[in-house]
Amino acid sequence: MEVKDYEKGRIKKKFTDEKTGISYTLVGDYYLPNLFLEPEEKVTLNKYGLLRLDYLKKHKKADYIILFMNKELNRHLKEVQEIAQARVNELIEQLKAKSNLTEDMKNTDMLY
Repeated sequence: MEVKDYEKGRIKKKFTDEKTGISYTLVGDYYLPNLFLEPEEKVTLNKYGLLRLDYLKKHKKADYIILFMNKELNRHLKEVQEIAQARVNELIEQLKAKSNLTEDMKNTDMLY
C-alpha cells in the first residue's frame, strides 16, 4: 500500500485509514499499524492463583481463552486467590480455637 502526499509528491510517514480508523506509520518500506493494548492491573499470584491458572490452562482451555481475550483473567485469578486465602486463614483460626494451642506449648513441644 503506497500513500502519497499529493501536495508535495512524496510518501507520507504517517496516515490514518478512513475506512478502519487505524493509523499507520512508515517503517522502512512498510506501513505498520499503530496498535496498542490497554494497560491491565498487575497481579502478583500466590499459590492459589497459580494453581487456578494451571487448572484453567490444562483442563478448561476455552474458559482460559475467553477470560484472557476479555481481559478478565487477572481479575478472576486475583478473586480466586483472595477467596482461597481467606478460607485458609479461617480454617487456621478454627483449628487454633479447637486445639487450645498457645505460644508456650509451641516452644516446649514442637510436635504438639
